Amino acid sequence: MKKRLISMISALSLLFTASYGAEVEGIGKGYKGDIKVGVTYEGNEIKEVKVLEHQETNFTKRAMKEITKNIVATQNVDVDNVAGATYTSEGIKEAVKSAIATAGIVLNSKSAVKEEKVALTDTTTDVVVVGGGGAGLTAAISAKEKGVNVILVEKMAMLGGNTNYATAGINAANSKLQQKLGIEDSSELFYQDTLKGGKNKNNPELLKTMTDRSGDIITWLVDRGADLTEVTYTGGQSVKRIHRPTGGKAVGPMIVETLGNVAEKEGIDIRLESSVKEILKDGDKVVGVKVEHKGEVYTIHAKAVVMATGGFGANSKMVAKYKPELKDFGSTNSPAITGEGIAMVESVGGTLVDMTEIQTHPTVVHHNTAMITEAVRGEGAILVNRKGERFINELETRDVVSKAELAQDGKSAFLVFDESIREKLGAINNYIKKGYAISGNSLDELAEKIGVDKKNLNATMNKYNEYVKAGKDTEFNKNILPRELGKAPFYAIEVSPAVHHTMGGVSINSSAEVLTADGKVIKGLYAAGEITGGVHGANRIGGNAMTDITVFGNIAGNNAAEYSKNN
Repeated sequence: MKKRLISMISALSLLFTASYGAEVEGIGKGYKGDIKVGVTYEGNEIKEVKVLEHQETNFTKRAMKEITKNIVATQNVDVDNVAGATYTSEGIKEAVKSAIATAGIVLNSKSAVKEEKVALTDTTTDVVVVGGGGAGLTAAISAKEKGVNVILVEKMAMLGGNTNYATAGINAANSKLQQKLGIEDSSELFYQDTLKGGKNKNNPELLKTMTDRSGDIITWLVDRGADLTEVTYTGGQSVKRIHRPTGGKAVGPMIVETLGNVAEKEGIDIRLESSVKEILKDGDKVVGVKVEHKGEVYTIHAKAVVMATGGFGANSKMVAKYKPELKDFGSTNSPAITGEGIAMVESVGGTLVDMTEIQTHPTVVHHNTAMITEAVRGEGAILVNRKGERFINELETRDVVSKAELAQDGKSAFLVFDESIREKLGAINNYIKKGYAISGNSLDELAEKIGVDKKNLNATMNKYNEYVKAGKDTEFNKNILPRELGKAPFYAIEVSPAVHHTMGGVSINSSAEVLTADGKVIKGLYAAGEITGGVHGANRIGGNAMTDITVFGNIAGNNAAEYSKNN
């Protein structure tokens, strides 16, 4: 009788808890790994969604907050993803779906709760930075550290822009880490490698500024908490020069997280979901920007403006306008990278350079927009065609490799590597989790799965490993041969080119000041990052974008601060 009474009390307790504030957990797959959520509910109504565990980078925190808030507000799991955080958004929704399925909740969807509009008023600051990616964050921090007031505006709901998509690392010469590791390098060698990679079309003044200051920017980043502990090879470089996080993790999210934390500690006024519609000018000076936030328009008056809005790689019409042969190509870019900043600068007298120089990245998942970091090839992966044969030096510049891939049957190729490379490079684990990589316990098994000739693939690998042993690739003159590929399992990812980087943009000088067509400075207007043109010439070498955005972001922020103090 006593046991029966206890059982009845327990059942009633469970019923009461389930009806008035029970919590159930669910798991979904995010960008970096599993996301665990806790869903609190009463009856069939979700009261709260909490993210309990995740491996996502900190820049996605706002996306998580937005998604969970919208699920509760609408009582619907199928809410819109946060732009720029698609995988994180999908992971949370998958986790919530799992939780409500476990609880047996049947949601009664409703319209989203409308947010109350906040009245925005015009404001004044010393420096306004437009764009919250790596260039914008670097500029904002640099200016703030000079002792001026800074407002940073970003049109997306989260920081990072294209920097969130950067994977391989950041190139630098004469860094402290290179010196510690005994790597002989110089800014002049870095200059010559980049000039060659850019087909000698680079602006010499801008290129020299970037290469001369590259070692110092590594120190600047590390001093502010960046994890840059490894140095390796990338295509187009003659020595180990690309600095990356421990274990080969993606560099971009780490930089965004690091600089985002610094900006927060510095008290920089960061305004998300805020689109700049116009650069304001008074006579020959730029004096601020007009901003729209959720339908409300207001003005930020500023003594100096730094434009760091990125390029136009995600604007297919703009890409096709300047390079018609790339019409209908996919893009590896953030959806935020649409080029309106370039148009705004042009509207106040800035001139543009190299707009037809648009780069494709050769290792993008076929029929997808997910980019495979160049570091995979830097660690020794090879490219084979459908015959199972190599067809190019894998570490040639991106334009050369892209062209060679498009000449193969199917206009794609297979990036082939072994377990030793997977162990060396943490980014590969994400490619496997997302289903991009096919694996086989032997080359025969892999060849069968990807549909290439078994005999040829084995012969290709044997020949390549002989080149590694000899230290010389007599077939394609590849001079970086880090390891033999023989440790099972073996992996292959089908890849093809997609629009990756726009080398053209706003014309600046080495002080990051925006120039007119006749070479005059537009007072109070600075630009940094992919919005600018001239640094990379006709082709950008992997790892140089991160150098560009941080070096010139630092210059722009420092100079904008000094200008604001004197005007």
